[in-house]
Amino acid sequence: MVSRVHKRTAMYRNLQLLRSIRYSHSRPKASVLLDVSNYIQSLKQKLQELNQLTVAKARKIIDYDPMPKLAVETQQEGFVIKVLSQSSCQGLLVFILEAFEELGLDVLQARVSCADSFSLEALGNKENNEDTRPLDAQLVEQVVSQAIQNWREVSQI
Repeated sequence: MVSRVHKRTAMYRNLQLLRSIRYSHSRPKASVLLDVSNYIQSLKQKLQELNQLTVAKARKIIDYDPMPKLAVETQQEGFVIKVLSQSSCQGLLVFILEAFEELGLDVLQARVSCADSFSLEALGNKENNEDTRPLDAQLVEQVVSQAIQNWREVSQI
């Protein structure tokens, strides 16, 4: 007999607890249980949506290649240097221009976009001075690539 009273008391407290969680004022037990069940389902759905969002962001981070792509082509006038990145790469242009100066390249034409992504296409040729160091596409690519690497190290700090 005492056991039955304890069970009823525990069930009544649990029902009151469920009512308080959902701020339910309904008297029938079935109504409270249905309301709490719907609440749990909505929480599960929200959790699933958050998990999907987290996974989507993680995939984007994994699939995203932060290192800009570099291509150097030799032309009659000099070199065409193309740098492309999926992000806006704040400060990268300064590093690339310093690399051009280090190589002694005069920039004849350039197109740069830094809004949503970074895009640089520059036509440069060797300055006429006493430096007789031969300049080829491989050397230009190496120096600009090092400038990009330096930028990446500085921007990650």
